[in-house]
Amino acid sequence: MAITSRMRHVIESQQFSRTLLEELFARADEIKREPHRFMGRLAGLVMAALFYEPSTRTRLSFEAAMLRLGGQTMGTDNAREFSSAAKGETLEDTIRIVSGYADVIVLRHSEEGAAKRAAAVSDVPIINAGDGPGQHPTQALLDLFTIRAELAKIDGVRVAMVGDLANGRTVRSLAYLLSKFKDIKLWFVAPPQVSMRDDLKAHLDEHHVSYTETQDLDAVLPEVDVVYMTRIQKERFTDPAVYEAIKGIYRIDKNAMARIRKYGVLMHPLPRVDEISPEVDDDPRSAYFRQARNGLHIRMALLDRLLS
Repeated sequence: MAITSRMRHVIESQQFSRTLLEELFARADEIKREPHRFMGRLAGLVMAALFYEPSTRTRLSFEAAMLRLGGQTMGTDNAREFSSAAKGETLEDTIRIVSGYADVIVLRHSEEGAAKRAAAVSDVPIINAGDGPGQHPTQALLDLFTIRAELAKIDGVRVAMVGDLANGRTVRSLAYLLSKFKDIKLWFVAPPQVSMRDDLKAHLDEHHVSYTETQDLDAVLPEVDVVYMTRIQKERFTDPAVYEAIKGIYRIDKNAMARIRKYGVLMHPLPRVDEISPEVDDDPRSAYFRQARNGLHIRMALLDRLLS
């Protein structure tokens, strides 16, 4: 499902070319610099947010993006319990109905592949806001935009992805986007129970992206430009004992920050649990709150590109 100059749906990171990424980032820069120029561009259009899983940043930043562009929003935070899904309605039928009410649908779902299923029956663009352990392409867009903003480059960056990599849709999506750039090196830091999946590693092999798998975070910290922390996701485990065995295995505190390069960047898609100590929030290398704020401008740029 390739994205050309005319986008239809946003389902996975593989859709984006480097050229399109650079165009979106340029538009996000412009929006950030001159927001008044984009006011009212989507007046009269409606965005529906269908969230079958909890969300704070993604849901609110999409709503704020649509409102700042002059559009309107509607939807539900808890579609699994407070929509006709509770009565047994299929996702496909829900999408067929909602696409008659809205001009774009932002969908978060617990099942991998749900966004692709929705796109197959929708009359309007579908934006994947996270499909279980699958992908979260708009988070990856804001993550890559943040790396560019913090380091003034993407080519040549060294990135450590840490935590639940098997279920981490944000790290998967970001790795796919990074594979579009030159001289990228990745470190996958995870216990074997949640190591990076083979499909993503096969993609990196195909695109000649270097990666190393390890469990030793301390050894990796001095080697990288970006440390991308993720939480061990309790909700993804069917066996509580496995979760208990690995929760809290990695943690960034002041001692860990002392091992990170002086110009390094600490990122996290949030929410965090205990993997980043609040004591490092004021460190200038801690970029996760700036990262979250970047979501507004990237999602404004994406909605503007899709709908204007």
